[in-house]
Amino acid sequence: MLKQHLQFKLSQKLSPQQIQLMKLIQLPTQAFEQRLKQELEENPALEGGKENKDEFDSEFDNSEDYNDSDTINADDINVDEYLSDDEIPDYRTQANNYSSDDEEKTIPYAAGVSFTQHLVNQLNTYRLTEEERDIAEFLVGSVDESGYIRRTLSDIMDDLAFTQNVYTTESDIENVLKVVHQLDPAGVGARNLQECLSIQLHRKEKTPDTDLAINIIDKAFEQFIKKHYKKLIQKFDISEIQLKDAISEIEHLNPKPGGSYSGNNRIVEHIIPDFAIKIVDGELELTLNGRNAPELHVSREYNNMLKGYKDSKDKSKSQKDAVIFIKQKLDAAKWFIEAIKQRQQTLFVTMSAIMHYQKEYFLSGDERNLKPMILKDIADEISMDVSTVSRVANSKYVDTPYGTKLIKDFFSESMKNDQGEDVSTREIKKILETVIEEEDKKKPLTDETLAGILKEKGYPIARRTVAKYREQLDIPVARLRKKI
Repeated sequence: MLKQHLQFKLSQKLSPQQIQLMKLIQLPTQAFEQRLKQELEENPALEGGKENKDEFDSEFDNSEDYNDSDTINADDINVDEYLSDDEIPDYRTQANNYSSDDEEKTIPYAAGVSFTQHLVNQLNTYRLTEEERDIAEFLVGSVDESGYIRRTLSDIMDDLAFTQNVYTTESDIENVLKVVHQLDPAGVGARNLQECLSIQLHRKEKTPDTDLAINIIDKAFEQFIKKHYKKLIQKFDISEIQLKDAISEIEHLNPKPGGSYSGNNRIVEHIIPDFAIKIVDGELELTLNGRNAPELHVSREYNNMLKGYKDSKDKSKSQKDAVIFIKQKLDAAKWFIEAIKQRQQTLFVTMSAIMHYQKEYFLSGDERNLKPMILKDIADEISMDVSTVSRVANSKYVDTPYGTKLIKDFFSESMKNDQGEDVSTREIKKILETVIEEEDKKKPLTDETLAGILKEKGYPIARRTVAKYREQLDIPVARLRKKI
């Protein structure tokens, strides 16, 4: 027996345009500029720069959506609709949400030879046999971005044989490694931290302090890293002052010699603030970086092509194919301009809500004034999805009177204080950081003691929570904070 029934199913599917818009919103200013450049290169119907607005008086008509999968008939295209489009988006002149005095700044990029080539160039000043040079260059090529050679000599020996056809011994490699250890920056080519510090100390001018520092690193490294200062004093029969001076020598060394070379191959991130907040007459003023509001318009040449098609009496197949192509490019150009407008409005509205929510902090700069705030708080405030707020917060920076800040850092969970009030976990972390900064470094405070101090200040949190916050602040345990 056949049964017939109706089933309704509600599903939500984002269009390709909506997905692209979400991606645009997520982009910070510098990445957005790259995306804009790419779009200008790929779509000849989209042009940047100013256009004579007097010649075009009507607005964009964005009522017709275009999908790549649609079948287009050239005869169905309303050419007049495209010929009358305004080529300059009004958002450039209407909204005061970008910095009018924003200047075009060139972005500095790391230049020069690579870190590896810098080391190879230095090898030219040493007298080496052909085999020694092959080994030396292979060792230099094995140096990582921190300046270390992390692989064992036996592995390097095998690789030299299999990949370079160089058959040698670990002893020969060790001898050539001593040459690499003479290269700059000091400490490069070390196989571990102990060797790195030792190399640097041996290249310093000989003094009683450096001699003692060398002995500590070479003969008592474990006691040193564990800060067993009493054992060091007994082992070397020295005073506390002598130990302090030797440790001062060690603390001035570079544990990552590769990181000090500005010409290495690591990616250098240049932060361009997406927003700026200023205090004007006691009130907060928000601006969006002007680079987020580029001047774009639809190509006049493409409009002329359509006009030629409209005026043509005999419309050939090639002309019809051309007008379909033009229609696609014009639709894409109009959509991109509209998407930029929506991106700009979304960024400004979201950041404005965050600024007003954290008004006390932005007026004072005191992190203890940061209110508990989660993504949903802002999403509800501006009637947008939590994912949209997340896209703005996770990748954008704001220039404040107190420095450039990552927006997501203003968000934090809440907990109750002893008065039953909601306080930000950021506030508790700031107090914890302050307490640790002011502690007696000869007797650092344990997590248990820190929990007791916070409880006295009105924040009843467990020891394990203190440990979690301390780790999030990159603060080591009490034993490793000890100083003499």
